[in-house]
Amino acid sequence: MPFPYEEFDLSEVTTYPLAGRASKVKAEDFAKPHVKGSGASALLDRLPKILAAADLKAVVRAIVEARRSGGGIIWGFGAHVLKTGLSPILVDLAERGYVSAFATNGAGIIHDFEIALAGATSEDVDEALGPGRFGMAGETGRLLNGAIKDGVAKGLGLGQSVAAYLAGVKPPFSHASIACACARLGIPLTAHVALGTDIIHMHPDASGAALGEGSLRDFRYFTSNVAKLDRGVYLNCGSAVVLPEVFLKAVALARNRGVALTGLTTVNLDFMRLYRPQTNVVVRPPAGTGGRGYSLVGHHEIMIPLLAAAIIEAG
Repeated sequence: MPFPYEEFDLSEVTTYPLAGRASKVKAEDFAKPHVKGSGASALLDRLPKILAAADLKAVVRAIVEARRSGGGIIWGFGAHVLKTGLSPILVDLAERGYVSAFATNGAGIIHDFEIALAGATSEDVDEALGPGRFGMAGETGRLLNGAIKDGVAKGLGLGQSVAAYLAGVKPPFSHASIACACARLGIPLTAHVALGTDIIHMHPDASGAALGEGSLRDFRYFTSNVAKLDRGVYLNCGSAVVLPEVFLKAVALARNRGVALTGLTTVNLDFMRLYRPQTNVVVRPPAGTGGRGYSLVGHHEIMIPLLAAAIIEAG
């Protein structure tokens, strides 16, 4: 049967005093206007203590505390971090003691290698694909595959092989190379490769045996590094699939050996939230450890320098 047109009776509605309500946003947590000439530290202090700004400050505190306590800080990065010109930022953080290990994917190694040798990287795929030139830079295919084969034959991991090769040839742009910084500072660099995904796999010099053996060796090095992250921090910057999957398996192996990873802080930093980084980095690994996962959403070329500046100012 149909209802009639009847207004709801509001005469008995109850209210309460605003001052007695628990509110999630308070004036003391608001942003403060910037004062000209006050510097980076003041700018960061004036961010609101709300949502992503509060998370950024929490990540900074976790990184600074991990350095002070020896908890360890691992930076995982995808190729886009290098293609947006951020290797000098990460090298500087390494020199300041805010990096215990680096991890990247196959494309990250390629871009870092090209930056070290030529001071340039990232070809125009749309322009090069049609004529069949995409991925066919001779030095990249020949020298990088050679470095991997030679290093792996000597018992090195894939990332370690590339770092050792670059250290030996002293490339002109070594100051902008993470691999060169790792060789100079003694910081582990691991590279985690999916076969067929990278341009050097298109070259006749590529060795599946060397790539597979070197990358598997790097997975075991990486797992050893992750197992040292009690009260430590893992950051996944710009890898949507490979590094989140590798990180989850490393955590699983560490837990299998009885490593609790107490107080683990995990961070995903990218310009959108995707399933694997959110699940395999932010949510699952820190659960039950007393730590916490954070997702910082934004463009790498803005967020990583901002995060680095905050770390340096707070350290």
